[in-house]
Amino acid sequence: LAGTVPEEPRCTVERADASLTYSLFLQRFAFSRPVILGGVTDNSAFRALCTREKLLAAFGPFPVRLSTANTYSYRKVDVPFQEYVEHLLKPQDPARLGSDTLYFFGDNNFTEWGPLFQHYVPPPFRIPGTSPAYSFGIAGSGSGVPFHWHGPGFSEVIFGRKRWFLYPPDQTPHFHPNETTLAWLQHTYPTLPPAQRPLECTLHPGEVLYFPDRWWHATLNLDTSVFISTFLG
Repeated sequence: LAGTVPEEPRCTVERADASLTYSLFLQRFAFSRPVILGGVTDNSAFRALCTREKLLAAFGPFPVRLSTANTYSYRKVDVPFQEYVEHLLKPQDPARLGSDTLYFFGDNNFTEWGPLFQHYVPPPFRIPGTSPAYSFGIAGSGSGVPFHWHGPGFSEVIFGRKRWFLYPPDQTPHFHPNETTLAWLQHTYPTLPPAQRPLECTLHPGEVLYFPDRWWHATLNLDTSVFISTFLG
């Protein structure tokens, strides 16, 4: 479902296409800055398995673990996947705190979801010394996770549009850990001088964002979105 959050046409994250070589990826992006990769994966088969109907048929009765959209909260809630899709997958209320916003992303049971992930074609690049782990998510319009950081990774949009905000490790963003990304965008973002604004871009289906180690990032789903990340640990 399309949301009411407008898309920002400006994109300040560098883009690269399928002509980007592995050596150039390592040299220009892997350890220094994010990049949006276009045309490096073909996940049409995976996308066909990720429609609402197919996912409900395959995983409806299975429990999924939801997390709160709060940088420092680790509260988890287990609900049947069908209950999440039919009752909790709603547009974000701008007045709702992150600790009261439940988000399906990150805690995937590989016994149950593993067969689906076998159909996913990951980005072709790796960081030496790391191994990949998948994290699958579905979230409503206006939802997202507030600023946080961890190791490097890729994130691909399967359905919908997803807006990203990124800061380098030495530039801590100004945010409240229990404020949703939507509230931050409405209240804090407009007050930032141009020099203090994050790198940002909106990803569309088939596009992959790479973010280096320890880069701050926050996300905002402009539509009901399906997405998958490949974390390099």
